[in-house]
Amino acid sequence: MTKQLTMEEQNKFKKKVTVNNPIVYIQMSVVILFTIIPFIYPSFRLMDVMAKILIFTIVVASFDLLLGYTGILSFAHGMFFGIGAYSVALILYYSSTPAWYHIVLAVIVSLLISIAIALIISFFSLRVKAIFFAMLTLALAEFAHILGVQWTGLTGGEDGISFVLPSIFNFNQSLGNLFNTQINGRLIVYYLILICTIVLFAGLLRFIRSPLGRVLKSIRENEQRTIALGYQTFGYQIYSIVFSAAIASLGGILFAMWLCYVNPDSVFHTAIMVNILLMVLIGGMGTLYGSIIGAGFLIITENWLPELLKAIAALTPDNLIVRSMADRWQLYFGILFVLVVIFFPKGVIGTTRSFLDQKQQKNKPLV
Repeated sequence: MTKQLTMEEQNKFKKKVTVNNPIVYIQMSVVILFTIIPFIYPSFRLMDVMAKILIFTIVVASFDLLLGYTGILSFAHGMFFGIGAYSVALILYYSSTPAWYHIVLAVIVSLLISIAIALIISFFSLRVKAIFFAMLTLALAEFAHILGVQWTGLTGGEDGISFVLPSIFNFNQSLGNLFNTQINGRLIVYYLILICTIVLFAGLLRFIRSPLGRVLKSIRENEQRTIALGYQTFGYQIYSIVFSAAIASLGGILFAMWLCYVNPDSVFHTAIMVNILLMVLIGGMGTLYGSIIGAGFLIITENWLPELLKAIAALTPDNLIVRSMADRWQLYFGILFVLVVIFFPKGVIGTTRSFLDQKQQKNKPLV
């Protein structure tokens, strides 16, 4: 009979595993880095990049839950991101005196709308499989984009809408200085994004490590075998779609609060969905932690690669070929993406894990 560990022994075991696990130290280092960056280098440009990396880490991780852990390809994920963004934007824009509870109301409204639409998509679209489900969700996402552009009375159309955050989140409000850094509404929103990202990412980790998450993995690997084991896979797939849609809508709220502006092209366009898919592929499907790598790679490249190329072109101002090539930074981004796919076929995290597993198997002594 297996000996049952006492509570004290279990706590000692958990503590030993935590101390010996390098992932814990990496997580702590990343959190500390994002926490102190605004005080070490108080630059709006850098803070903007860091905030967007945090936001899209959550959105990409929620999509990875759907694609990497459940095996469902949905192009409507960006639509839920837009629903969250427009929920907070419209409520604050049409409020005569915006207050903090309007943000809470926006969270509730966006979750209700996202969950309702996710349920409708699940019940009517999961009946079809593979590419047909993806095409249906793509059509729905494109419909949301067209609706946002055409419904100018509500969404502002292509011009979009700007709004002001209430209370301490107002960007024009200053609370003094700390370590030569001004404590204003933008900095408070940045730390709100950081806290929400940590909480939501921890929730996603807890979700995939739960018994429900293990069933989702089995559905991805072999749905028919999972059905044979007695699981109602349709219901589990609904859980995955609804939960990921809710997280994406919360990411949209944070994105809108950071920019204080939304328009259909910035939150509903299919390019948003393409970027999310690229981030998942770069980081690695079914890894969750790859969302940080993918979001960081894409956002940093989009923000600083054009300036880097222009700086290189400035070294040879008389060379027209170099100058013209420097303006086509998307070409170099495409080359970088191809190189990542070649050298990291399973994404950065996925390929690294495979390499470490193979290395461990080689070093394992034969019995």
